[in-house]
Amino acid sequence: MMLTSSQGRCHSQGRYLLTAGLQCCRCRVSCHVIRHYSFLPDDVKSLRAVVNPDISKIRNIGIMAHIDDGENKMWERGITIQSAAVTFDWKSYRINLIDTPGHVDFTLEVERALRVLDGAVAVFDASAGVEAQTLTVWRQAEKHHVPCVCFLNKMDKPAANFSIESIRQKLKANPVLLQIPVGSGKSFSGVVDLLTNQKLIWKIRTELGDDGRVFESKPLDQSDEPELLQEASEARTALIEQVADLDDEFAELLLTDFGDNFDAVPSVKLQEAVRRVTLARKGVPVLCGSSLKNKGVQPLLDAITAYLPAPNERHHDLVERVSRLLVPFADQHVETPSITAGNIALTVGLKQAVTGDTIVSSKASATAAARRAQNDGGARKKRGEDANMVLSGVEVPDPVFFCTIEPPTMSKQADLANALNCLQREDPSLKVRVDPDSGQTILCGMGELHIEIIHDRIRREYGIETHLGPLQVAYRETILHEASTTDTLDRTVGERRHVATVDLAVRPVDIFSSGGLCELDFTEEVEGQLSPEMKAAVENGVHTSNLQGPLLGYPLLGVSTLIKSVKVEPGTVPVMVSACVSRCMLKALRLAGVQVLEPLMSLEVTVGENHLSSVLGDLAQRRGTVQDIQSRHDNKVLLATVPLAEMMGYSTVLRTLTSGTATFSLALDTYEAMNPQDQSILLKRMSGLL
Repeated sequence: MMLTSSQGRCHSQGRYLLTAGLQCCRCRVSCHVIRHYSFLPDDVKSLRAVVNPDISKIRNIGIMAHIDDGENKMWERGITIQSAAVTFDWKSYRINLIDTPGHVDFTLEVERALRVLDGAVAVFDASAGVEAQTLTVWRQAEKHHVPCVCFLNKMDKPAANFSIESIRQKLKANPVLLQIPVGSGKSFSGVVDLLTNQKLIWKIRTELGDDGRVFESKPLDQSDEPELLQEASEARTALIEQVADLDDEFAELLLTDFGDNFDAVPSVKLQEAVRRVTLARKGVPVLCGSSLKNKGVQPLLDAITAYLPAPNERHHDLVERVSRLLVPFADQHVETPSITAGNIALTVGLKQAVTGDTIVSSKASATAAARRAQNDGGARKKRGEDANMVLSGVEVPDPVFFCTIEPPTMSKQADLANALNCLQREDPSLKVRVDPDSGQTILCGMGELHIEIIHDRIRREYGIETHLGPLQVAYRETILHEASTTDTLDRTVGERRHVATVDLAVRPVDIFSSGGLCELDFTEEVEGQLSPEMKAAVENGVHTSNLQGPLLGYPLLGVSTLIKSVKVEPGTVPVMVSACVSRCMLKALRLAGVQVLEPLMSLEVTVGENHLSSVLGDLAQRRGTVQDIQSRHDNKVLLATVPLAEMMGYSTVLRTLTSGTATFSLALDTYEAMNPQDQSILLKRMSGLL
């Protein structure tokens, strides 16, 4: 059981899915089928069926989207800030839905959700295609090998454009088109299912309201528009050919039985092949619709159950038991004594656990799970599958902003510390430290919005009116050259003499290839002679130096340290060895020359052409570099890179420049060396001279 310390909330996207998606109730058949999906108050299931459905009928999925692409109305400032969980049934399937944030400040929420999900739905704005944050969440899904389905949303927008090229070009994915739209913009009324050649139409029904619960399904025939018939025929042929290229089993079936007539391929065989392609992550099914009005949502739910994996197909088969479990079923919580593999549940009462922990019933069960994973490893590796049973902790990105935080009075200091401790358990991307010089509490987060919301939550949930200092950028430091040095620490404490001599070298490494991390290596001679205790002391000394660079005290990036020699006199304690290593590191770093790195952001601005020059002028003043200017319908899309330090308050300025008509998105791109002039200004500012 992987723990995410989040308050489960029903997200608006989830509500839209729920409106269409709790139970298939009644159908009546005439010349075509009218389907009506809604809540059934008299549809009562057994508690066993509610809590523990068959594992093959469970789908644990996440919703991934760029901010606002999912037409969300969520909880803070109109956007999702925490992963929101909800459980509901669709036909005979149980769907555990987690909607993840689309804002760059809350990337960790996406990370921790994707690690425990079996599949994901990537939602795109049909008028915009792949946007900045979409790239980030897509890479996270790829890292965790999560099969995906794509949904082109907002097809009823005037500027909607049904195109999958941006998925292919920007995400480097292989889109498998399963539907084509019937109309677009205001005329969007439905879709054609290319597997079954069925036309699904959502008509406005005044007696029920235009909420998308009712749609009509009928086969394509000669009464339909010739253009639509031709487009559907060509698209289905292309789909069959594409799937045959990706799935050998389907290709053999096609050549053996249906080589002369693709139209005769049974839809069930095509669906099975699409499922194999999706689970192997060779392609991503693409559907379309408008989630706000539930148009296309029912086929999307069908696609989730048809193409995304059940938990037992992802091999997360470790069963756990905790003291109290709750299942978030629709808008109610059902208590259950146990939960079987594949389900998502809530637990209460855990005092020490934090987000990212893997909960086990005992050490013995964890050992047994690891042993089973090793025994199964050979067979799974042959199939290209991961044999790891126990999840590692989430990868927490480094904070990019920080500020001081102070309670209203000293009597509230303990309450504030408790609040910050609780918030850190829930959100590992939030870092809190105490400045050793001033004694002030420092709040470190992923962005302006992230820190603002933490500030609001402390006031709202803990009743503490705190004061935040000026927001500052979390720069990094690196070195310019390779350098070697030796240092000896000789200290007498009481009657004991402590002597240690360290010889080490530092060199710069590429930030991209190292992932921005600092590296530590030992020569074979040192590796063999150091005891585990002394090796840990050396590692601690290097780690301490990496956390505080010699120029401005910012953490180091892209520095590789090689320990060439460590000589320790008998009686020397490990803490003295750590101190010697830190002092030697400081000397080596200064010899290598230190450079300040600043976070560089990818910026995407969608703006009308009449405001483009104003936006470009403002961007130039922010040290921005324009990468490209593209056309998107009546707007221009400006792609640029900008130092994060220059982006504070940008939303307000952009709103003023464009009369509120422009939108923008940010994503952390990399860290870049600051030019000498800007570095000199920063040094003076940090020294209090400016």
